[in-house]
Parts: sequence; C-alpha cells; structure tokens
Amino acid sequence: MSEQIALNNGTDRTKEARMRELIGILNAAAYAYYVEDREVMSNFEYDRLYDELTALERETGVTLPDSPTASVGAGYKAVSKLTKSEHEYPALSLDKTKDRDSLPGWLGGQRGVLSWKLDGLTVVLTYQEGRLQKAVTRGNGQIGEDVTHNAVHFGGVPRRIPYGGKLIVRGEAVMRYDDFERVNRELPETEAKYKNPRNLASATVRLLDSREAAGRPVTVCAFDLVYAGDDAGISDPNSKNAQFDWLAAQGFTVVEHTPVTPDTVVQALEQFERELPGNAFPTDGLVLILDDEAYGRSLGSTGKFPRNGIAFKWQDETVESRMIRVEWSASRTGLLNPVAVFEPVEIEGTTVSRASVHNVSIARALRLGAGSRVLVYKANLIIPQIAETVESTGETFVPDACPVCGGTTSIHENEGIETLYCDNADCPAKHVGRFTHFVARDAMNVLGLSEATLETFIDAGFVRRFADLYKLERYRSEIVTLEGFGEKSYDNLKAALETSRKVKFSALLNAAGIPGIGKDMAKQISRYLGAGAYERFMTLISERADFSAVEGVGAVINDNIYAWADDADRLSEFTELAAELDIIDDVSAAAENDGTAAGGTAATPIAGKTFVITGGLNGFDNRDQLVAFIEDRGGRVSGSVSAKTDYLINNDVNSGSGKNKKAKALGVPIISETEFMEMCGADA
Repeated sequence: MSEQIALNNGTDRTKEARMRELIGILNAAAYAYYVEDREVMSNFEYDRLYDELTALERETGVTLPDSPTASVGAGYKAVSKLTKSEHEYPALSLDKTKDRDSLPGWLGGQRGVLSWKLDGLTVVLTYQEGRLQKAVTRGNGQIGEDVTHNAVHFGGVPRRIPYGGKLIVRGEAVMRYDDFERVNRELPETEAKYKNPRNLASATVRLLDSREAAGRPVTVCAFDLVYAGDDAGISDPNSKNAQFDWLAAQGFTVVEHTPVTPDTVVQALEQFERELPGNAFPTDGLVLILDDEAYGRSLGSTGKFPRNGIAFKWQDETVESRMIRVEWSASRTGLLNPVAVFEPVEIEGTTVSRASVHNVSIARALRLGAGSRVLVYKANLIIPQIAETVESTGETFVPDACPVCGGTTSIHENEGIETLYCDNADCPAKHVGRFTHFVARDAMNVLGLSEATLETFIDAGFVRRFADLYKLERYRSEIVTLEGFGEKSYDNLKAALETSRKVKFSALLNAAGIPGIGKDMAKQISRYLGAGAYERFMTLISERADFSAVEGVGAVINDNIYAWADDADRLSEFTELAAELDIIDDVSAAAENDGTAAGGTAATPIAGKTFVITGGLNGFDNRDQLVAFIEDRGGRVSGSVSAKTDYLINNDVNSGSGKNKKAKALGVPIISETEFMEMCGADA
C-alpha cells in the first residue's frame, strides 16, 4: 500500500497530518530516551500519544513507514564513541495492554510465565567456552553498542559459567532505588544529578571508563535465553520456566517470575501488584510470555512485536486537581528542582499533594501556573506525577533568586534539557545536604536531628564543621530560646548526640561523605582494615596505600579517597571530629577468615557466613534491624543469591519467588527466621 492516505475528503487530510505529527513527536521522544538517555516526556504522555496513533492507523488502514508502531527503535542507530555491534538475533519490543482481564484469553489455553518488566537498559550477553565473550546494548534492536568492558563488573553477569557451549542471554541492567539515591547523592557537586534509576543505570552501562562503572552497583537481571546449544542440559529446553531455572544454576541473576495458567494469571498479577511498593528495582509493568517456546515461535511476529509475549502496564488512575504553586527544592549540589504543589487528592489509596517535575524544561512544557487544572497520577502505582495540564493559567514561574539564600540563579542547558542552579557557593542548602547525610541513620545516627533544625543551626552560625555538633553546649542559652525549642528539646538533642559519640568506624566513614563510599562500601573497607580501623585507615592514607585492593572498591573509589584526603580542610574536619568520638571496630576481616570475632573474642555461629534476606519478617521491625543483627555477629548480607550464598532467609520457605528458585537451583539452604535465630543461639 502506498504510504499516502487517499485524500478523498478533508477529514483524511487532517488525519494524515495528525499521524505525521504524532510520528515525529514519538520518534523524537524514543530517540532521546533510548539513544541519548534523556526523558523529554512522561511515560503517561508517550503512551497516550502512541495509543492515539495506533487508533488512527486502525481507522485509516494505513501505517506510514517511519511509524513507531511498525519499526524497531524507530530506525535510529546508537550514536556514541562505543563500538557498534550487530545483534545475531534482533531484539524486538513487546506489544502492551492495560487490560488485566484480557490476559487469560491471550494465553489461549497455554501455560505462561509472568515476570517483572524491569525499567533499565537491555543488554545482550554472549558466552563461548564458559566465558563472557561480548555484551551489547539493545540499541535500535538491530545494532547496539559493545559494553563488555563494563559488563564484567556488574552484578548478575558471571565471568565464567559451567556450560561451555555458545550461549546468548538478554538481561536488563538496573539499579536498586536505594543504590540510586546513594550514588546520586555522592556524585561530585560539579556533576548533574540523574532523574531516576533507569537513567543512571543506562549512563553507567555506557561509560567509557570501566573503572567508573565498577564503582556503581548495577545488576543485570536475565529475562530471556536467546540461544543455547542442544548440549546445555536444560531439563526441558522448550520451557521458558525451565530455562530460567537453568540460567539461575549457571550463576545469572534471573528476573523474578512465576509460572501461570489462564486460571491463575490474574491472581499472580495481583500478587506482583501487592509487592510493587516494596520492590527494590524500578519496574514499568509485567511481562507475560508463553512457556512453550516452540509454540511461541510458531506464532511469528508483526514486524515489531513478537506474538509469544505481551507487556502489561498498570492502568494509570488520573485525578484532577488544582495547582497551588511550584516550589523549588534545593539540593546540596545547588540544583533547584521544581515540585508541583496542588490541592490534596486521593490516588491508589493514598493522599498526595506534591509531585516532582524534574527540571525546568518539563515544568515549562506543562505551564504550571497557580490555579491551573492538572491531571495527577502515580507512575507504576508509586510515584506521584503530573500527567498533563488540562487548563493553564500561565507559565511556570522560574525564580531568578535562590529560595534558600537569595543569591542569583542560572539556567544550565545540557542536551536540550534545562536545569536551574543556585550560583552562591556559600548557599546554606549546599551545607545542609552534607550535615543531613552526616546525621542519617546509616551514618552517625543522631536521632531526632531534622534537616530543618540543622538549617537553623547553620544559619545561626552554631555549626560550620561536623565536630561543632558535639560542642553545642556553647550555644545552649541561645538554642533554648529558638522557636520550637526549649530546655527539654535541647536536653533530648544533647542526649542523642552523646549516644552517637560511640560509633562504628564504617558508620563514621559513611558519614564523612567521600564520593562513592556509602554504607555498604564503608563496611567493606572497615572489614578489610580489621582491628584499630580508624588508626589503620589514617596510617594507610599517610602512606598513600592502594585501597583498590579492597574487594569492590576499585580504582575510582581509591581516587575519590585521595581526592578527599588531599583536601586539607576536609581531612582536618574528619580528624577533629574523630577526637570527639568513641570509635569502635566493626567485625574484623580476621573474624570472617579464621572464625574469631573482633578483638580476639570467641566466634559467633554465623561469623563469615553470607545471608540473603527476602520476604516479610516476624521478629524484627524491619530488614535493616536483621542486617545489623547479622553483621554485628560477623556475618555478611548480600542482595542477591549466588553460589557464594550460605543461606537464604525466607519465612515462606516454599515461596515461588525468584530468590527461592535460584537458591534451590544452586543448592543454597532456605531457612526461616526462627531457624536462623536457633542457628545464632538466640530466641526468635
């Protein structure tokens, strides 16, 4: 059929013009998203325009050649300095639905596998003779970029596997929400922050310097076995579920999944839905794929969409509200983020009144004037977002003065995206961020010391350096007269600070704010240092020792340590602080290697063992408490099951979760919380 619509009436001409307009908008958005790692519109808006184009194509019977509904990746090629590589098997995207009731019929009497649709960057891994040979990004589905130099450092990517034949696996490179927050927080002040975990994971995968990539915790979750030889030894090579089990046994981190039938698929979907708020990795829906691979292949594809699978996206519940104002939230880098404040509305069972707008470009596009009518939704049922402006009362006001210090602001443009910064190097917000991190639970753990109180103390001149917090007695008479304070509030704050003086070295190191060293990395370094960790740390710094010898540290973190240590003001601040504290050792490296606890005391039953935790808990208030319990007794906690895992703790030992399946495939014992406490010799 010709690409031109038969122009037999004015309506057809209008439809053709609209189709071409939509194709241009959608292809530009896809190019920015997949190739440049930029987000120029929300998923909600993209889906709305895509659905409009699809409806027009059905109505007219015409699909133009460059339509995103008919081509993979809109025909774009990856553009970067990375080497391009052609995929042996094209990576097609999946058709989608938001109708959960259609899924039993889609299965058509077949068994299927339901899994998370992770929101990251697809990477194709090729193995030969048991070794990783090549890792290539999805790119436009036909040609991607070779990122092997980075992939070898990512979680879920084994360098060697038992199987010696040719193997091709697709996986999604993702970053946990908590790791995203930490890495974003620890980026240099001169570097722009990332909007979401997907953008940060994607940028990390495509870094030119593998040393920098190694310092960021990216995990590749396998979601498709593309090719394996007949000698692979898969229990049922034709079963997607059996393939997942085999991949887990090979050492891959496999996306969480569950087998379904037409009778159970909606129930399984609802279980995923219940787990969504607590999911560690970002997702943008679910994937339903036919378990019978041969049958699925026999169905063919539409050119863009294979017929053996479908993506499910939750129907976004939109609620209309009225804008009150746009606030500009300051970060410790000086970045001012727009936040939409609107009349409270209830969405998905909770009341929301604020939504991040991410940057100046999006805020201006939405025209969020006070009084504007807006549609609000929760992206993936979690994050409040503005879907669109129904009726605007005016443009978004972008301040020319910082809301914190009153200093001048400036707009920075990077690849077409505008962001707002405070130009004042002495802006209190930049200092408040450091102190907020310093007093956090995983750092100095000063209970009850809020960001607002810190800001008050900094503005008043009571606090300039970390050690000043432990010298507030000098300002007692002034503090007790502050609004919201009094003798009791001061005494409570003093007691919290006194309690925090006794601190593990790993917490102190995390509190120091060295880029790249968060809670987990600080624990690794502390274990490596062993007894007398603080003194040994300072000695090694003076000797210019190589900290990249520590497992997981790498050259980038080593460089960060010395960039921090070479800043005379930062180093003196740290030593001045240490003089105010009672620094205690974490469990030493010796405790893990020879079974003795720090200081030479008797070993605990779990010293040196590695645990993974999943599911709900009964005897602990939260997972952090259980992690602390294990680490205090010399154990380790990992986020994913591997051949190095000693035990998986799960109160539902018969769960069909991905971690349970991988543990069973690897022969890792699955124990309940009660069994774990008995192992420790403690009461559950």
